[in-house]
Amino acid sequence: MDKRVLVLNLDHSPVAVVSPQKAIVLVLLEKANVLSTYQLLEIRTVSRSFEYPAVIRLSQYKNVPYRGVLLNRNNLFRRDNGECQYCGSRRHLTIDHIIPRSKGGKTSWTNLVTACNRCNVNKGDKTPEQAGMVLKTEPFKPSLSYFLAEYAERQAEEWLPFLSVSSVKA
Repeated sequence: MDKRVLVLNLDHSPVAVVSPQKAIVLVLLEKANVLSTYQLLEIRTVSRSFEYPAVIRLSQYKNVPYRGVLLNRNNLFRRDNGECQYCGSRRHLTIDHIIPRSKGGKTSWTNLVTACNRCNVNKGDKTPEQAGMVLKTEPFKPSLSYFLAEYAERQAEEWLPFLSVSSVKA
């Protein structure tokens, strides 16, 4: 059982991703309803068989404070598709501050990009314009739906109709 289950709040906003066992418990306790299942998959116990849930919705609204997507190395590489935002290389990746910290640049989603070691060294303590380099894409702060859609495209297409981002590939 390697498929995960998307949990939506009563207003259809994503709340969590859980194991299928946890999802079935929530459904059996009538704390959630199944909105979508994985076709041709089922979960069997000794005495019962259940459709394999893909998306469930909570029966009552839960006030979950939104903390945003955590800014870390892995999430930054995922946002930038694991490639240098200057030359497109997928080897020897580092993190580059577009506006260098020495020039007042902040550590934020909109000022950080994935860069290969060579481009990062060539850019040095300059802005891309000063170094004569061009970014392939404009950096942005991704939403939770963005990362869920990325996962859905690889592992769980059943989630896509329930996410506000229909596709992560432009």
